[in-house]
Amino acid sequence: MNFLEERIVKDGIVKPGNVLKVDSFLNHQMDISLMEEIGREFKRRFADKPVTKVLTIEASGIGIACFVAKEFGVPLVFAKKSKSINIDGEMFVAEVESFTHKNRNQVIVSKRFLSPEDHLLIIDDFLANGCALQGLISIAESAGATVEGLGIVIEKGFQIGGRVIRNLGYQLESLAIIDGMDAETGTITFREQ
Repeated sequence: MNFLEERIVKDGIVKPGNVLKVDSFLNHQMDISLMEEIGREFKRRFADKPVTKVLTIEASGIGIACFVAKEFGVPLVFAKKSKSINIDGEMFVAEVESFTHKNRNQVIVSKRFLSPEDHLLIIDDFLANGCALQGLISIAESAGATVEGLGIVIEKGFQIGGRVIRNLGYQLESLAIIDGMDAETGTITFREQ
């Protein structure tokens, strides 16, 4: 088991409906030492890529992506789920469906922050059906930017997202891939990597 799988087993909570709660260390309360280790691991896995920016989606991806961006020494751009008065000018827009929240959002990135010169590493906390990643890929394509790879902290390998993204030809690196969860027993089965 790797460092992340060990932490998921120790502190993750399996809920009915294929929900894994990791809010005590990843996406509500954050263990900063763990975030630093995650940042270093993504840097190791994508060290050969000419990353100029990290791209994520609010809100849970931001904290994780900060540590990844710090490791690469590049800016972090995050897609917003709502337009505010502070966002002006032209925007890239994609529609994204959330597995967790069971809703659809338009996500937006100001055109000022992405360009054809950018080489993006897309980072997110979870991968289930792949909708968020497909939305971010769409925004990157609209900007003419190059997607160098996608990094996911936890992939639900029993859902279609990972297959969909890999079939698109992208390098997708997931730190932990879960092949099964049982809410009654609380057991989690990880894929060998």
